[in-house]
Amino acid sequence: MTYQITNEHIYKSFILGAKYVIREKDQLNAINVFPVADGDTGSNLASLMKSILLKSKMGANLHETLTSISNAALFGARGNSGIIFAEYIHGFTSSVQQDPLTLSEFVNSMKVATKKAYASIEKPVEGTMITLMRRFSEVLDALNKGSRDVLSVLQKAVESLKDELPKTKEQLQVLKDSDVVDAGAKGYLHFITGFTNAFLGEDIDIESNDLPEAHIHVDSFSPDQTRYCTEVLIEGKGMNLDQVRTVLHPLGDSMVVAGHESLIRVHIHTNTPEKVFELIEPVGTIVDQKVDDMKRQFEVANHKKYKVALVTDSIADLPVSYVEDNQIHVFSIAVTINEVTHFDKLTIKNERFYQMMDTLKTYPKSAAPNPKSIENLYSFLTTYYDEILVITVSSKMSATYNAFLQAKALFSDKKITVVDSIQNSAAEGLLVYEASEQIKQGKSLDEVVSYIESLKKKTKILVSVKTLKYMVRSGRVKKVVGIAGKIMNLKPVISIDDEGNGIIFDKAFSQKMSDKKIFNHIASIVKDYGIKSYSLVHVNAPERAQYYANKLEAITGIKPLYTSDISTIIAMNSGIGTVAVAYIRKD
Repeated sequence: MTYQITNEHIYKSFILGAKYVIREKDQLNAINVFPVADGDTGSNLASLMKSILLKSKMGANLHETLTSISNAALFGARGNSGIIFAEYIHGFTSSVQQDPLTLSEFVNSMKVATKKAYASIEKPVEGTMITLMRRFSEVLDALNKGSRDVLSVLQKAVESLKDELPKTKEQLQVLKDSDVVDAGAKGYLHFITGFTNAFLGEDIDIESNDLPEAHIHVDSFSPDQTRYCTEVLIEGKGMNLDQVRTVLHPLGDSMVVAGHESLIRVHIHTNTPEKVFELIEPVGTIVDQKVDDMKRQFEVANHKKYKVALVTDSIADLPVSYVEDNQIHVFSIAVTINEVTHFDKLTIKNERFYQMMDTLKTYPKSAAPNPKSIENLYSFLTTYYDEILVITVSSKMSATYNAFLQAKALFSDKKITVVDSIQNSAAEGLLVYEASEQIKQGKSLDEVVSYIESLKKKTKILVSVKTLKYMVRSGRVKKVVGIAGKIMNLKPVISIDDEGNGIIFDKAFSQKMSDKKIFNHIASIVKDYGIKSYSLVHVNAPERAQYYANKLEAITGIKPLYTSDISTIIAMNSGIGTVAVAYIRKD
């Protein structure tokens, strides 16, 4: 008989419980219908459990071990279920005072863990994971009154949970309609089963390969549903979980906040992930983040428009409405601002960035794409598409092209073509636009690629920079050149050569002359080749962009295909007041 729970018992139990959940990941994904039928509960729980396996360690005493496990859980927690589970573990950890534990002390800690799990959820719903957590605690409490044998009590409690799990189907209509039990509740049962079996000395082998995330499948998405599943992990001192809940409450739903005063994990469904980041930043340092577009996932899974998936990066400037209407998949480039990693056009919008530009002590920098993020994107898209076309920013300016190229090797059974646009911003956007129109016409992937390749060197961007200050701050221009340029009132016209390198295309000593050089160049192109299409982008300069639109319409005889705001990545290099025109020649 076992009358005490030791440090070693706890560590081995958490490890085996974690392995049990990871082993059942796919099964849990398959039955996930609540709160959103996105088929990722197994993946989210497995992420937490993998983190426990990899990051936790048995300490010198029970407190050290549990603290290690609790922090590992917070680091690995993903999704609604993962973050609730992390708070459950944190609650258990925070209540353990003795080492080793008696059964009564263990039962009391399970009660605290359950209360913490409930409190982490803005609107707790019965029939889910928390229901089984509560029932486990209640059964343990009842059994504890008749026995002191830990193993015997745990085994009886597990058997009781097996009877409780099918009842979840009757507690939630969506589970009843789908004829499944709750995925999170079943995941919890797997964990507790493994946790208990560790007392018998059992161990299991699991796949240790770091596989891509499970294919997400959202079965429903109503018009009033919030769009982005947003998660952040915050480090700090003296942080207040209730304050975080209060601050974020107006921004969305399905909110779960877990952790303690120095580490907090937040999950929220929102239409404004950029606001979540803005309000969280004063609380602590954001060290991990994730934003999933649930609406786009639903559209692809259920209402895919075309047979070829078109992917580009956020540096390609296109109207949001066009991207939406044509299901273009935009990979957000990471940009570090104030030591926080943001996702371009998603968690940082230009309105806020423009306010920050002149006061940042350390100027922002873009970052190479995370290979795992690209792998996950490919994994999702190849679930629904046999062919994928990726058009990236110039490989001479970013590691994005190579990152997409390398990641496609993992999906050799699918047809994926990665095109280096040798352009950026509006010029890259024009090529993506042309590719989208070809796909819309039903052209094959090879035909679209051939067409885009033929347009690449007929496409050009001319950028009228109002000041060299931002190019100096971003390191694109040497400081001494910037000083000289300021003295001479230098207004360069920036462009890209045929290899994809940034160049100074022309120089002027006033804004008026800079504009004139661009207009004269466009006029010469019209005369020699004709212009198929052109577009305009600007950095917080709508009036100047409109001036360009009027002048260029008079020169070309056609209106711009579109005028839009610019990517934050481009804005931080070119600066406020910049206007750029991109065109494709007719020849």
